[in-house]
Amino acid sequence: MDGAHDMGGAAWSGAVKPEPDEPIFHAEWERRAFALTLAMAMPGGWNIDMSRFAREDRPPEDYLGKSYYQIWLAGLERLMLERGLIAADEIKAGAPLHPAKPVEKILRPEGVAAMLHRGGPTERDAARPAVFTAGDRVRAKMIHPSSHTRLPRYVRGHIGSVERVLGCHVFPDSNATGAGENPQWLYTVTFEGRELWGEASDPGLKVSVDAWEPYLEHL
Repeated sequence: MDGAHDMGGAAWSGAVKPEPDEPIFHAEWERRAFALTLAMAMPGGWNIDMSRFAREDRPPEDYLGKSYYQIWLAGLERLMLERGLIAADEIKAGAPLHPAKPVEKILRPEGVAAMLHRGGPTERDAARPAVFTAGDRVRAKMIHPSSHTRLPRYVRGHIGSVERVLGCHVFPDSNATGAGENPQWLYTVTFEGRELWGEASDPGLKVSVDAWEPYLEHL
């Protein structure tokens, strides 16, 4: 979707200013928000792309008015509400008001390290050959999907070169809507800075984007 979250390469977003020696978490509640998001995915049954879309799909003033982990918490609340795991009055109260819903699986403390170490592999067997090969010149499609996508706006409509073929992977655009994994070939595509931002760009700048096959077209 097109939203405030997709601010990469946008002039209005300003320069990135890294925080020196930034801690992993700035406050204890951020650690808890992160932990709750990971833990609730197991009983909730949503996938990483659904989780990302729940964080992205909010008005610009809401998204930009929240800190990073406030957005995570808001996304988690939406996912839990959609699945009936909590009620709106409980969010307002900040406390449980109704009996807990039965769930099939939970993430126990002893399983956290293994889950984090294992991650969620996304590579799948290919049903057909890749359309593109390394060295191909391609254009990123000018798309404006209403749901989640991993194709950033600043490369749409621009020409790049396929640098690597990364195999066949879960397609996030489909996975985010519950329409299935729909595995698609994934490529690293490199764009020249001047192709993206014109002559004012650093002439030596190159940007690499991992792009699924449906995002790309032959010249």
